[in-house]
Amino acid sequence: MDLGLKDRGALVTAASKGLGRACAEALVGEGAEVFISSRDPLAIESTAKQISAAGWFAADVSRPGEPEALVEAAVQRLPGLDVLVVNAGGPPPGTFQSTPLELWEVAFHLTLMSAVRLIRAGLPHLKRSRQGRIVCITSISVRQPIPNIALSNAMRAAVTGLAKTLSRELAPDGITVNCLAPDSILTDRIRQVAVASGADPEEQIKRMASSAAMGRLGDPAEFGAACAFLCSKQAGYITGQTLGVDGGALLGVH
Repeated sequence: MDLGLKDRGALVTAASKGLGRACAEALVGEGAEVFISSRDPLAIESTAKQISAAGWFAADVSRPGEPEALVEAAVQRLPGLDVLVVNAGGPPPGTFQSTPLELWEVAFHLTLMSAVRLIRAGLPHLKRSRQGRIVCITSISVRQPIPNIALSNAMRAAVTGLAKTLSRELAPDGITVNCLAPDSILTDRIRQVAVASGADPEEQIKRMASSAAMGRLGDPAEFGAACAFLCSKQAGYITGQTLGVDGGALLGVH
């Protein structure tokens, strides 16, 4: 199936590894011109070369001014901005009671305000596209909170509310806004949570896999494929949705 992404300009943040990289790879595979970023200049440069990205830029999207500089760098390199994949590293694990108050402000800027600033900076360019797409990477926790990640549960839910609001505001401009909500996909974030659990990390990961509905953890490439579809011409009438990429983990009916 031709997803209509050939020569489309895409910006993917937090893309040096994990889910962001998977999304960037999938878009490159569909013929898009993909510009990527992360905080680590060496890592993002290496990833850009490995996946044949159109360009890269090191930016900390939690810091005011840097999302705007990133978007400007991307549009100077791309044929236009048609796709914006909003992603950022997860806030530190912890319960509400174990999380210091100052980390709430850190998480606020890392997860919510990074999305606000990226989208605000990207909107003038996305409005000129004939196929504007915004995809926010969140978590299954927006529907079913996960123990021991209180910051992520709260801040990613806020991003979901933002995306739903924007989906109506931007519909007249032909821009779709959706969220991808992963669970149990084998990335460094899963390993971080496993370490924070206090149990042996490898055993914890094995238990997670065996307890999953499909008996395994997800492959990041499967997540990337879902992202590419939401960015496609075929998904032009899908907006304001949160798509779970969770192997059937969510128990609720929505």
